[in-house]
Amino acid sequence: METTLRGVGVSHGVAIGEVRHMGTAVLEPPAKQIPAQDAEREQGRARKAVEAVAADLMARGNLAGGEAQAVLEAQAMIAQDPELMADVDRRVAVGSTAERGIYDAFSHYRELLAGAGEYMAGRVADLDDVRNRIVARLLGVPMPGVPDSDEPYVLIARDLAPADTALLDPALVLGFVTEEGGPTSHSAILARALGVPAVVALPGAGELAEGTVVAVDGSTGEIFVEPSAEKRAELEAAAAARKAALAASTGPGATSDGHKVPLLANVGGPADVPAAVEAGAEGVGLFRTEFLFLDDSTKAPTEEKQVEAYRQVLEAFPEGRVVVRVLDAGADKPLDFLTPTDEPNPALGVRGLRSLLDHPEVLRTQLTALAKAAEGLPVYLEVMAPMVADRADAKAFADACREAGLRAKFGAMVEIPSAALRARSILQEVEFLSLGTNDLAQYTFAADRQVGAVSRLQDPWQPALLDLVALSAESAKAEGKSCGVCGEAASDPLLACVLTGLGVTSLSMGAASIPYVRATLAKYTLAQCERAAAAARAADSAEEARKAAQAVLSGE
Repeated sequence: METTLRGVGVSHGVAIGEVRHMGTAVLEPPAKQIPAQDAEREQGRARKAVEAVAADLMARGNLAGGEAQAVLEAQAMIAQDPELMADVDRRVAVGSTAERGIYDAFSHYRELLAGAGEYMAGRVADLDDVRNRIVARLLGVPMPGVPDSDEPYVLIARDLAPADTALLDPALVLGFVTEEGGPTSHSAILARALGVPAVVALPGAGELAEGTVVAVDGSTGEIFVEPSAEKRAELEAAAAARKAALAASTGPGATSDGHKVPLLANVGGPADVPAAVEAGAEGVGLFRTEFLFLDDSTKAPTEEKQVEAYRQVLEAFPEGRVVVRVLDAGADKPLDFLTPTDEPNPALGVRGLRSLLDHPEVLRTQLTALAKAAEGLPVYLEVMAPMVADRADAKAFADACREAGLRAKFGAMVEIPSAALRARSILQEVEFLSLGTNDLAQYTFAADRQVGAVSRLQDPWQPALLDLVALSAESAKAEGKSCGVCGEAASDPLLACVLTGLGVTSLSMGAASIPYVRATLAKYTLAQCERAAAAARAADSAEEARKAAQAVLSGE
């Protein structure tokens, strides 16, 4: 009998297939004592297993490239953390086996993370995955992960580790569903990059029996269990119509009455550029530069290395707009040479621009490298700072850009509610705003973006978040300047129409989402988008806002 479940849709498309469950987590190894003379051998086993897992994570990252590479390299750094390994050595020295020493050391570190504020607690899933991989190697059991199957299937898991998501084979994994996670979790972001339909935050997903046929609608978040022939036909027809619309939609982003809305790509490095170009991106709306700094957390990359990487991206968009975000370190992206290690809540501490202003030489080197990378290129370079709180922050960043001789537009990211509330003041110092809706939601609702239990507050349809977007866009319009969105909100085609109606002047997203957004925008006039935006803001919940906008645009 057909039943319907509802989670949070995070990656467009429809997948119909049999359920396969993720491999179970590693069992806790037995707590047995070893003779003192075996300690050195066990310590060696532990180190070899750690190095092997770190190398595997790095290799997976190199294969995946882009966003996934940065995530997996960060996981490899967790595996090799010197303090963790010292703890393992101590435990083995007093009688633990290698696998038990790893398990207990990671458990202790896990408790520290879980108690270090919600932001750091969100990294616990990544830590667990690294631990499970090391213990599995030591025990000689299969690595927890994606099941082996000759037939395509829908993957069900409690959560998906980045190492698994990054290398999913779309030919076999038709779509996936997780019990935990949120719309801005690593798994959601990587699913969109892969173009795999996905639904997260679905309680009870793990109870779906192996082999059950399900239909996953990654746009609506609906899961149809044992769908009828009629439902299958309906979903397949809708998917086919959507595919045809995508193929027919080309050129610059615009509403049906010609109002231009440039559609830009979010990129995490040169590896992401080909997909952006293929999708018809009109430029880059968010060039994340962290990938250069994660290779070695003890020191910043040289100016020469930075120039080479930046130029590869700038060269790909002649006459196009490329918006570069300077290093956004801190919180879940700590760097030993830059960010404090003793903050009670790093998400509310010295991160983003705050870190760079504390280390002006790092900012100066990056800005100088960007200036050199752009020399002689017909590109419209724009540079923005993350975590701008007020006019003083904006002025400090603009001054640093000018001192570095950077010939570009200077901008500020709106990720903190104070920046939206005082946007006109900030725009006295910079030339554009860019809304990072993921962090803006996190700080507006005090809801960690990695915690599934508060995922409803991370929904970009929340009316309070739409109010802050509208306030920022209105301020930019009053100052004759631009205001784009570069958060994951822009990848939702329906929400893209609402954002356009709120006055946003450009939309930046993962390359895979650009065709969907382009095709949807082309169906409606600017006036329709404005009415949908007004209806969404008048609602009292994210779900009501989405339904209200849909009703306006569908003419109901």
